[in-house]
Parts: sequence; structure tokens; C-alpha cells
Amino acid sequence: MTTAYTPDLSKITSDIHPAIGTWELPTFVAESEMPSREGDRLIQYREALREAMSEEMRRDKTVFLIGEEVAEYNGAYKVSQGMLDEFGPKRIIDSPISENGFAGMCIGAAMNGLKPIVEFMSWSFSLVAADPILNNAPKMLYMSGGQWGCPIVFRGNDGAGGQLGSTHSWCVEGLYANVPGLKMAIPSNPYDAKGLLKTAIRDPDPVFFLESERMLGDKAHVPEEEYYIPFGRARVAREGDAVTLVSWGRPVHFCVDAAERLAQDGIECEVLDMRTIRPLDIDSIVESVKKTNRVVVVDQSWPFGGVASETISQICEHCFDWLDHQPVRVNTRDVPTPYAKGLEAAYLPNADRIVEAVNGILA
Repeated sequence: MTTAYTPDLSKITSDIHPAIGTWELPTFVAESEMPSREGDRLIQYREALREAMSEEMRRDKTVFLIGEEVAEYNGAYKVSQGMLDEFGPKRIIDSPISENGFAGMCIGAAMNGLKPIVEFMSWSFSLVAADPILNNAPKMLYMSGGQWGCPIVFRGNDGAGGQLGSTHSWCVEGLYANVPGLKMAIPSNPYDAKGLLKTAIRDPDPVFFLESERMLGDKAHVPEEEYYIPFGRARVAREGDAVTLVSWGRPVHFCVDAAERLAQDGIECEVLDMRTIRPLDIDSIVESVKKTNRVVVVDQSWPFGGVASETISQICEHCFDWLDHQPVRVNTRDVPTPYAKGLEAAYLPNADRIVEAVNGILA
């Protein structure tokens, strides 16, 4: 005969467990009150991620980082470079090549008061951990009747990284955003990467944080002062009044490139960087569409059942009467990711295809 296990909740302090006490959320301010994006402190996207993790680990001893090669090798992409020296092997932990194993273990750690950051070398590799990260982490608070939360961050490279082939180039947002109970952030630049990751680490819910290998070397001004970017608040990356371009992550850069080209022909596009898609800032999209009356949604995942499809559905539900043309989407081609460099570029939602889409709805 077995006896049911009853956890001793008295060992879990109220300041680190949402089901027992209040959660220490960061202080958010209006976009206009945040530190300036302009300045001469230029650091790489990977360095911004490192700063975010290091700052939160100094603030909170329950935060730790685990993943393949994050410690002794300083990270496969050098995101965690130097962190082992500062925080030691109990908080910067090299894992075996077993995503299912270390992701599941960290969900248990999160349920018991710790705050893991789980690095997947590629989100493609997260597929072997789909059961714990989709069937356990997002559902735990609900299934336990509020007894256990799961404050965990899963982060890593998403999408085509540059001739990595079909099985190493998954864009998982269309697949994973379907699951309730999780949040998803997809930053497009170093400034947002730091602010969003700090928020993710402080969040009481599981957060899927999608980066891009192709952006890790991108440089931008990142202020030294502390700041947090709230989830569900889009950023206007470029103002315009002709067409609204909606995107997130790496394709935001394709949209800006396309908008600059279109501006030479007198077509001023507004570019919205969504920053998170769970939650999705539909209010900002509606506000922009009411101004431009036309919208193109750019998504680096496949078209069928993707985030672009859901975004367009919500646009039609919320501001149909302001549309002068049906919404258009630009996705990756509906084929496995090619290996050849030229084919991969043509497969992605590149600036050429965005320009073509904008010209089509203005014709």
C-alpha cells in the first residue's frame, strides 16, 4: 500500500512562490519614461541577454541557468560567457544532451520555489521535450488548483539560423503559442532583449523566450540603468500612414528594410514590433490600422495555422470597418527549410516579398 505524498509548503517562502503569497513583480513605466534607446553604449544582442540574466541572478539567488555547454564552454553562442566564473557551477549548470530530462527536472525545481532559466541550444531541440514544456509547465497552476506555479524561462535560438537545414531551423511560435498558460516573447533588438528577458525571469508564469542566431551579433545602445519591458506592449519601430506592417523578432528588420525602400516611392509604412505574441497587443494594431486602413502581417513561421493567421483573425474581429483592403500575410514558404543559402533567403519573408505585398494592396 502506498501513501499519498503531501508537500511541506511551509518550506517554500511566500516571496518566491505565487501560490502562497504575492509575487514580486517589476515596476513598469510608460514607453516615454523608459531609458533612451539612443546612446553610445553599443553591445551585442548576446551581451544584452547575458546582462539580463546576470542582473537577475545577482538580485535573486533562486535563479539559475542550465543547458548544454552553458558553463565550461561559455555557451554554444557565448551568451553565458563568464557567468560560470561569477556564479559558480551550482547556478550555471552544464546539462547532458537530454532536453526532455533537464527541462522536466527544471519544471520540478520551479514548482518547489526555484526560478530556472533553461537554454535550448536551438528551439528545434525543444521538440524532444514537448511533453514537459507543453503538457506540464503551462498547466501546472491550473491542474494543482493554484497550489503550484511554474516560474520558468525557456530560451534559445528560433528559426533559420543560416544554412542549418530543415530539422535545425524550426520556428516554433506557431506551434507553441497555441497552448494556454504560457507567455511568449520574441525580441527583435538588444534593447528589448534585455528588458524583456528581465521581465521574463521575474514573471510567475512559464515564459518561452525566442531569440535568433542571426541577431546575436547585432549591436545597439543598451542603457546601464535597470529597466523592464512589460509583456503585451508593442513598439512603433517606424511611423507611417499608408500601410501597417506587423511583425516580431527577426522579420521586424525585413519590415523596416522594406519600409525604407517603399518610402523612396512616397509610401510611408508604419512598422509595429509586437515584442510578445502571448500576450498579443491587439490594441496597438487596431490603433495603427485605423490610421492606415491597410495591414500586412509578416511571420517567419509557416502560413497554415500560424501566428499571422491568428493576428489577422483578431484584426478582422476588432477593426473590420476600418479596412480598405483585406489583410495580407507574408510567411515563410510552405515547405521544409532549404539548406542552400539562396533558397533559404527566398524561403524567408524577405524585404522583396514585403514590398510586393504592400504594392499589391495599394494597387
